[in-house]
Amino acid sequence: MNQELAIQLIQQALMLTMWLCLPLLGILFIVGVFTSLLQTLTSIQDPSFGAVPRLAALFIALLVVLPWILMRLITYSEGLFANFSQYAR
Repeated sequence: MNQELAIQLIQQALMLTMWLCLPLLGILFIVGVFTSLLQTLTSIQDPSFGAVPRLAALFIALLVVLPWILMRLITYSEGLFANFSQYAR
C-alpha cells in the first residue's frame, strides 16, 4: 500500500465519520440552544432541566437516524472489502 492510498483511506474514514455525526450534532445543537434559551427566560438553573431534554433528543434522533447510519457504514465496509486486494499489496 502506498502513501496516497493510505491517505485516501484515512480521508474517506474521517469524512464518513463527519457525515455520520453531523445529523446528531445538529439536532443536539438546536435542542441545546432552545433549552438554554428557555432556562434563561424562566430563570431555572437546575442542571437536570437542561440535561434531560438533550438526552431525550439524542435518543430520539439516534432512533430516527440509525437506519441511515447503518446503511452508510455497510456501504463503506463493502467498498473496503471489495478493494481489499488493492490494499494488501
